[in-house]
Amino acid sequence: MTSLTFKTCTGSEMLPYLDDLAALRIAVFREFPYLYDGDLAYEKRYLATFAEADKAVLVLAFDGVNIVGASTGMPLDKETENIQKPFLDRDIPVETVYYFSESVLHPSYRGLGAGVHFMTERERWALGLGSFLWLAFCGVVRPGDHPRRPDDYLPLDSFWMNRGFQKALGMTCTINWQDLDEESESPKILQFWMKPLF
Repeated sequence: MTSLTFKTCTGSEMLPYLDDLAALRIAVFREFPYLYDGDLAYEKRYLATFAEADKAVLVLAFDGVNIVGASTGMPLDKETENIQKPFLDRDIPVETVYYFSESVLHPSYRGLGAGVHFMTERERWALGLGSFLWLAFCGVVRPGDHPRRPDDYLPLDSFWMNRGFQKALGMTCTINWQDLDEESESPKILQFWMKPLF
């Protein structure tokens, strides 16, 4: 990780980075498995919610002055109803869960430890807040024979399990977005993973 430096931001500290982060998200999320045909204006609006949300966090990875990766998190009770519903259905109080929203990293910088740093720093942040019992995130579910699945694609399941997360069986949500091959948005199923903080 010799070429990377990191910065953790919250609140208005995030604002100067939102334009660059929106462009990075669109570029990375075009890749499998998300295949997201992104919109810059939407991304800026979405990212602004983190700057406005109490206790939200943004962890940035830089190569020099260039943002090459980023990772976000916020309390689950600040998230949308479709993200909260699987927890409410299991009688898990949303105010006890810190939600890891997403991580993006430019392909040239993968395998250098940034992903571990993103996980570690967000967990440290959640622990420091002192009011959360769980960490959670979700990842899109794609069929093994998806036509855009690269031959060398490796799911991140083992990485997540090595960080202490387990697949929360039966806990999924639906989020709409437009795939690269679609003319409009369609629902996508995402699987939740969870980790106890204590």
